[in-house]
Amino acid sequence: MIDYTIHTVDTAPEAARATLAEARKAYGFVPNMLGIMAEAPGLLNAYLTLNSLFENGTLTPVEQQVVLLAVSFENRCEYCMGAHTVIAAMKQVPEAVIAALREGAPIDDRRLEALRRLAASMVARRGFPEQAAVREFLDAGYTRGQLLEVILGVGIKTLSNYTNHNANTPLDEAFSNASWNCPGNGTAT
Repeated sequence: MIDYTIHTVDTAPEAARATLAEARKAYGFVPNMLGIMAEAPGLLNAYLTLNSLFENGTLTPVEQQVVLLAVSFENRCEYCMGAHTVIAAMKQVPEAVIAALREGAPIDDRRLEALRRLAASMVARRGFPEQAAVREFLDAGYTRGQLLEVILGVGIKTLSNYTNHNANTPLDEAFSNASWNCPGNGTAT
């Protein structure tokens, strides 16, 4: 594991400073993960740009959080599970849905479960989701275009999950009440 600096606006490489300043303005602080990503300004900008594109897609904010949490669970990312638990609550994701996502369990809502299952299958099967999961997703009323939006969500979380795995990113104080420990053998970040 490499020991990365969690950059601030003042310590970040010049090419990342404006982006971190915007993040601080938007969130009220610079999340640790973004401070680490600042070491590679291209990664930081790619993550935030893709996140903005995902947020402006056709999936609802609740559906977006289902995708992001399902992917983070599959990738065993403790940082993103904690952070997105808080964000999901802010986006009005029902508590029971958040609890199921944190446990990797089925969601009672048929439509959201189809979305969770597709996102999880997409990650677990390296982009070749189970055809039953695809059919369930489409039968739940989602479109082929939204399946591609799920792939965008997988890409976003892959960038952040892998960054956190390699940097062992500490969870920010703002998310500490939602910390998550990876189930199973060992821990992940």
